Amino acid sequence: MRALSLRRRFPTPLLFALLFDCGGVTDLSVPSDSECRAETRARAIEGAAHLPNCSPVSYASNPPSSGNHYGTWAAHGIYDAPLPRGFWVHNLEHGAVVISYNCPDGCADDVARAKQFLNELPVDPSCPEGRRVLLVPDPLLDVRWGASAWGFNLRAECFDPTAFREFYLKHYASAPEDVCSEGTDFRAPDGLLDLPPGCGE
Repeated sequence: MRALSLRRRFPTPLLFALLFDCGGVTDLSVPSDSECRAETRARAIEGAAHLPNCSPVSYASNPPSSGNHYGTWAAHGIYDAPLPRGFWVHNLEHGAVVISYNCPDGCADDVARAKQFLNELPVDPSCPEGRRVLLVPDPLLDVRWGASAWGFNLRAECFDPTAFREFYLKHYASAPEDVCSEGTDFRAPDGLLDLPPGCGE
């Protein structure tokens, strides 16, 4: 049972755009020649009520960027099995960043790069596990890669370390409850998750 964190700093200048549509506002874009086509959008806040663990929950943005969530939050770090969104949206409310992926045909190289990326983020000495970030597979994600922070998300076709780092540094620790405290570690030694019965079904 624990949680992670980092200290944020603002990135070097990027190309900023202000594009409006029904999905939100694009506040940050990576260079147009990036094959990953990473795009960050501001999203409307969907709520922040606590729900019973494992109760049904859905989100308007994908990946989620706010909304009602479970009363328990998850330990930060790397997950090899999908963690129900209701847990990690609570992490977003605490200022965490969650990086998610869905690669039905496999993306082992990108996942390896993402794991290395997490380990190279700056450490926040105020947090027990050093970094307030999660990496999770997410079968509900409708693009290959995503990142979530409170009120913002990023969608990409592959893992672009530059875009994900800029997102992390810009949006980390910017949430209604900027706290770093231990969460529940659902990870079992075999790489699966030890969840309450019926959770995630």
